Amino acid sequence: MVAMAENPSERPYRGVDAAKRVAERRGRLLDAGLDLLGTDQHDASALTVRAVCSRAGLTPRYFYEGFSDKDEFVGAVFDWVVAALAITTQAAVAAAPPHEQARAGMANIVRTIADDARVGRLLFSTQLADAVIVRKRAESGALFAMLLGQHAGEALRMQANDRMKAGAHFAVGGVGQMISAWLAGDIRLEPDQLIDQLATLLDQVGHPNLYGLKATAADPTAASRDPAARNAPSSGG
Repeated sequence: MVAMAENPSERPYRGVDAAKRVAERRGRLLDAGLDLLGTDQHDASALTVRAVCSRAGLTPRYFYEGFSDKDEFVGAVFDWVVAALAITTQAAVAAAPPHEQARAGMANIVRTIADDARVGRLLFSTQLADAVIVRKRAESGALFAMLLGQHAGEALRMQANDRMKAGAHFAVGGVGQMISAWLAGDIRLEPDQLIDQLATLLDQVGHPNLYGLKATAADPTAASRDPAARNAPSSGG
């Protein structure tokens, strides 16, 4: 049997195999893209392959190793950031009790943006109006609305319907607009104050009365969303 020649690009280099080197280069390019897209000094229209490669410390050869053109690259940067934020937000929500899940999710999103302004600008800033980013924002908004509607249906123990879909789209759009205004300085709240406001509004959007249901004393999740129920005096007091 004749042994097939090994492709030099597939050989280990300094103890690192080819797949890991490709992944490492991709990570450097994506992070460079976030740097360029996520700062006030750069506009998406000015982003070039040369600028990305210069920031990443790589040659254009390695850019085209993973991306066919600039638009595909910008979309990949957006998807990379959204995926990372979704993972940490889902973990925060899953770790919280039902009545604290909205707050846990908003806290993770707001604190991530507060810690890394690049993420906030890419996902929410209206100043960044690149066509690919606008399309990606619409796609991710529809996805998050679908997931939120499913979560609401599970929490309320009913099948998702058009009222829930409407509420989910309202919630996702409202959260995005509020964060965008906060980033632009139109809303002057501290991060914890913004989290409180977002969580309170989301709790109201998730109230069973909006979907033709009645909150009952046996449903602590629904009761926790009703300010009147939280403030009502105890029957035993």
